[in-house]
Amino acid sequence: MANQESACLRVTRAIKKRSAAAAAMAEVEDCPVGKRRVVLGELKNLANIVVSVNPNLGKETQKAKGKGKGRVAKAKRVLIPATEEDESAATDIDAKSDDPQMCAAYVKDIFEYLCKMEAEPNRRASHNYLEKIQNDITANMRGVLVDWLVEVAEEYRLVADTLYLTVNYVDRFLSQKSLERKKLQLLGVSSMLIASKYEEIKPPNVDDFCYITDNTYTGEEVVKMEADILSALKFELGSPTAVTFLRRFIRISLEDYNNSNSQLEFLAHYLAELSMLDYECVKFLPSLVAASAMFLARFIIRPKAHPWSESLQRYTKYRPADVKQCASALHDLYLRRRGAGLHSVRDKYSRDKFEAVANTPAPPVIPESFFFDITP
Repeated sequence: MANQESACLRVTRAIKKRSAAAAAMAEVEDCPVGKRRVVLGELKNLANIVVSVNPNLGKETQKAKGKGKGRVAKAKRVLIPATEEDESAATDIDAKSDDPQMCAAYVKDIFEYLCKMEAEPNRRASHNYLEKIQNDITANMRGVLVDWLVEVAEEYRLVADTLYLTVNYVDRFLSQKSLERKKLQLLGVSSMLIASKYEEIKPPNVDDFCYITDNTYTGEEVVKMEADILSALKFELGSPTAVTFLRRFIRISLEDYNNSNSQLEFLAHYLAELSMLDYECVKFLPSLVAASAMFLARFIIRPKAHPWSESLQRYTKYRPADVKQCASALHDLYLRRRGAGLHSVRDKYSRDKFEAVANTPAPPVIPESFFFDITP
């Protein structure tokens, strides 16, 4: 009997010790980490942000508006029949990964499903919503907001998927509802709140997003906007983004390099994030943005070699000609011909953490021959 009481006493003491340790860890986790306010300030129509050096750019846009009448020119996918050898190669690529989400048995079906999902109208923003829906918001204001959201995502250490989904929600909401410019920042933080709940393990709370705006908005306003966004999106929150496709395209591209190339990976992510700043990139499918970022990253690192390969063409389903328009737009953003006044993404990828890929020199022109079909 005495032995039983002694054993019970030891177990009780052990439980108390574990509870005390857990409480101490909880207190450490809940302590503030010195978060700072990242104030966006008043949104203005900053005419010096978007600068185009292409004199034909405006004419091409006007022609597209006149001919398309609201219709977006879609990039053609290459329907290349998959042979047993191709499927075996795909299996080998995915089998090398330790990531259980890169499951070789299902990756082909998953990729086809994502390609189908990204083209669904209810998951895409209208390419001309600023012209048709919005009266008080311009492309420059949108660029300033996205640039600020990049800084907020860095401040709260949010994953890339959260940032991409946030911009997706912003564009899709603005495609349906007219909004005053004074509420554009509110739309941004409320969209990031939803995306954080969807993607993050421990998302920031409403008070955090009020604080990051220097308490410009109340918690009630953030929650009200959150409800409006969810209603407008009809709770369709799981949209594939450029980073969804980019992860796979990078792994395929690294097979061509025969080694791990962190510079290529960081540069491709940098280019994809730059695309979010430019309203003109809204019309491109996320998979096309990812493929174009991969194309341009390879060109910047090896400017004398053809940026594309047979394996990339087979797995991305895009030919070099298909990525021409998007890759050219990303090239202009990279060289600061567009969006020169937006600094958050550039500053982020100028750090040593990302090997300062934002400072990598790039040729001013992509040779036209690189957009021709590759020959075996």
